[in-house]
Amino acid sequence: MDLENYITAHTEREPDYLRTIFRNTNIRLLNPRMQSGHYQGRLLKMFTRIVAPRNVLEIGTFSGYATLCLAEGLPDGAHIDTVEIDDELEDFIVQNLNLSPFADRITLHIGDALQIVPSLGKVFDLVFVDGNKRHYRQYLDMVLPLLSERGVVLADNTLWSGKVLDTPAGNDYQTQSIIDFNRYVASRSDIEQIILPVRDGLTVIRKK
Repeated sequence: MDLENYITAHTEREPDYLRTIFRNTNIRLLNPRMQSGHYQGRLLKMFTRIVAPRNVLEIGTFSGYATLCLAEGLPDGAHIDTVEIDDELEDFIVQNLNLSPFADRITLHIGDALQIVPSLGKVFDLVFVDGNKRHYRQYLDMVLPLLSERGVVLADNTLWSGKVLDTPAGNDYQTQSIIDFNRYVASRSDIEQIILPVRDGLTVIRKK
């Protein structure tokens, strides 16, 4: 924890509106640890700055914290499509997005990403996958053909609190799905990937 605090203290400051969203999410939602925090949020912004995407896709909006970190790093004229399956979160997400200066860069879609994303008709330069862990492999198969030549996929939670070491995972279907996803990614010869031990694991993927 001391090292984590040191890292955070020496990382770019978290904007006030993100701090408010982080606090409100902890107060109002179950499983608030699902949201990206200060450190990972700054990393997402940095990735976005480096990639300089025109179109970004996020699968799994939750509170909108990560969405806004991605939006913060966008070049002028770029846009984010973010998809959240839980319609009960819609009002909370919209409220959070409107706390920032970036709401006009974001389109929120409510529904199943596997149905919505193919209908968007877009090519994406950056994809952040943080939705239903059981569908990670399906998400990857869906987005790779929609990825630009320089595009990058970021898949969150790929270390799953260390549970990926628990093989077999028994009846823990989310853990087994992450294990299967990691094996699938590692087995493919048409992509390159690396798992960063950031927070709960962040896999960076690009097409060869």
